[in-house]
Parts: sequence; C-alpha cells; structure tokens
Amino acid sequence: MVRRKKGQGRHPVWGVPKGIVLLATPEGWRTSILTMEGGMLCGRLDVPVHTDPQDARAAAARRVTRLARDFHDIDVEVSWDAPEEPWSWTAQIAPAPATRAAPPIHEA
Repeated sequence: MVRRKKGQGRHPVWGVPKGIVLLATPEGWRTSILTMEGGMLCGRLDVPVHTDPQDARAAAARRVTRLARDFHDIDVEVSWDAPEEPWSWTAQIAPAPATRAAPPIHEA
C-alpha cells in the first residue's frame, strides 16, 4: 500500500465535474457525476421518491454547483439534454462565464 507523504498538499476528493446522469428508480432518484479526470461520484439525491422530474433535475444541478464551489472554488452551469428515456436525464456541466467584467484599462 502506497501512503502519501505528510508534506504533500491535500487534493480534492473528487475532480471537476463535466457531466451528470440522473435516474428515477423505484427506491428514489440516483445521480452519477462524471469528472474531467475520468472519475465518477455516485449517490442518492435527497428528494422524495415521487418528486417531479423537473424538481429532481433542479436538485441535482444545485448539488453539482455546490460541490464545484466547495471543492474547486469555481461556478458551473448545468445544461440538461433532451431525455431519451422517460426515467433518465443527462446534462453537460461547464464553467460559468465570468460574472464580472474586468475594469477597463485607461492609459495615461
């Protein structure tokens, strides 16, 4: 077993998100967040089983944006694709455009 040296910096536990899969199952809503580094974070969405799909998509988007902000200090936008199945949705995740424009540079 390889152990990390104590002097090394701590890396985020998961990578920068690039996509999300949302599934409606009989047990509840499940998500898989795909990362740019090739990883995947899977789990249950904290909403009731009979939640409307639009509300479940909004909850999944909030989860991804919160995780990206907390772990990577970036804002992201979630764009849902048209569903191919009535119980499955996918979305693309991209860094949010800068919300503040840089101040103009005035030459003297």
